[in-house]
Amino acid sequence: MLDHVFLSVSDIDRSIAFYAAVLAPLGITNRHDYDGKDGPPGHPDLKGFGANGRIFFWLREGMVAGGAAHIGFVARSQEQVNAAYAAAMAAGAINNGEPSARAYYDPRYYAANVLDPDGYSLEFVYKSWQHGDQ
Repeated sequence: MLDHVFLSVSDIDRSIAFYAAVLAPLGITNRHDYDGKDGPPGHPDLKGFGANGRIFFWLREGMVAGGAAHIGFVARSQEQVNAAYAAAMAAGAINNGEPSARAYYDPRYYAANVLDPDGYSLEFVYKSWQHGDQ
């Protein structure tokens, strides 16, 4: 299980606004800013997002390699997938796969895919079997 991810972005303010809008439909609404000077030498400033008492998705300004990352966010329903996709598109994402079943993985795998402002691949995923509602 992962504890956290750092994602380098080219424009931190733009990315904070984008992810705040996109992650809210998934219930990822907690925010935390970490001042890098409080860490070991060279530690970057971080802008974090999380839920349920955990901050696990962090942005840092830095070198961007858009196609280098694919991040899947858990959705708790098809409606959450649809809402996150709609929020992403409204916030300036590029469509990379409209919400639908991904039968090539499993007929119960429902997802939507977008590219964020830096070209990172994001997926909003609902897997019914992981939520006990098969």
